[in-house]
Amino acid sequence: MGGRYKIKAFTLSEMLVVLLLTTIVVGMGFAVLQLVQQQMRGIEGNYGRNTKFNLLQQSLWFDFNENDGVWYDPAKEELVFINGLGEVIYEIHENEISKAKDTFELQIVKKSFFLHGVEQPQGEIDAMDIQLSKEHGGKRLFVFKNNAATIYMNQ
Repeated sequence: MGGRYKIKAFTLSEMLVVLLLTTIVVGMGFAVLQLVQQQMRGIEGNYGRNTKFNLLQQSLWFDFNENDGVWYDPAKEELVFINGLGEVIYEIHENEISKAKDTFELQIVKKSFFLHGVEQPQGEIDAMDIQLSKEHGGKRLFVFKNNAATIYMNQ
């Protein structure tokens, strides 16, 4: 039994090649995972901004069309909606618009108010135009209402 026999095994250089290839594949996997996570954060941010904008738009459309009168007071930065049942007040600030317990965190660049297509700095209005910052996509929100006969009788 003095013969030599060989044990089947991998050489050191073969093991190093396998480790190198495994490291490259795992590194590529982590890089792809990081890119996917960045994309998801971007989508989440866009979704959040769009949701705030859409909720404000729905709220304003509802209040513009459910109330008889709308007034803007620049001294208080308030938009007041009045009907026979009560009133709804929006407080307009540079970085948010709040209505009762709702707060819409949107940065406003410009706001304009109109009555019969003519810009109104204060008083009764029937339309408003809000321009948001570039941070919020530079979106514009234009909301109007069809005037009831009472608006013409009050003039």
